[in-house]
Amino acid sequence: QVQLVESGGGLVQAGGSLRLSCAASGIIFSMAVMGWYRQAPGNERELVATMTSGGGTRYADSVKGRFTISRDNAKNMVYLQMNSLKREDTAVYYCNADLTSYGGMGYWGQGTPVTVSS
Repeated sequence: QVQLVESGGGLVQAGGSLRLSCAASGIIFSMAVMGWYRQAPGNERELVATMTSGGGTRYADSVKGRFTISRDNAKNMVYLQMNSLKREDTAVYYCNADLTSYGGMGYWGQGTPVTVSS
């Protein structure tokens, strides 16, 4: 059974920081492209950042220079360090594990809410 469990969301003032964590189980973690996506009310889910097993990263333009994705393959964990948070970063953040390159599936966590107040 695949599980992605996010944690670390909450309420933070603009300019502050949060660190999201995602614990993965039931997948070959080291093969997965791990990512963070977010969905604000009334908006579609959008990519925030992804990281390949080899450490290659991709970021949305809106978070470049402020957010950092990292992973620990030994612990089956992926993280999102979010600095200089803005009100427009308010959303539910979802962890994603993408194994489609290997003929597998993509998986989602249940999401963790982040609210940035002014």
